[in-house]
Amino acid sequence: MDRRTFLAGGAGATLVALAGCLESGSDGDSDGEEGDDEEEDDYDVGMGASFFRPEEVEVAVGETVVWRNTGNRRHTVTAYEGEIPDDADFFASGDFDSEQAARDAWMDDFGGKIESGEEYEHTFEVPGEYDYFCIPHEASAMVGRVVVTE
Repeated sequence: MDRRTFLAGGAGATLVALAGCLESGSDGDSDGEEGDDEEEDDYDVGMGASFFRPEEVEVAVGETVVWRNTGNRRHTVTAYEGEIPDDADFFASGDFDSEQAARDAWMDDFGGKIESGEEYEHTFEVPGEYDYFCIPHEASAMVGRVVVTE
């Protein structure tokens, strides 16, 4: 709205040309489904205000899952240590060795945080179900599951 007020207040060919450039830029943003599709392909799980989208993702053994913080809040990806296959490696943003270490690091200095636009990835080598959560939004039921198949 401020941009329109500014442009309306000005006169002359320069402002008309500038308004035309700004209009075409905003049209590109609103119609940019193609660009959005490409961005969707860059990650497997998005993180919003207090949710993972999708909540469950299925991959094959050896595949990597990429989480991207698509919201504005800080998030983590932290496995529930007791809810992953016995032979599987524990995973957490910040590369902590245990669920408790990840929780402690978050409480100390937001350890393991994934800022808006940042990503975390993990490669799954053992088939089974992997339940995970976001430490600061666990109380809001920000949980997810990766199902790894042969």
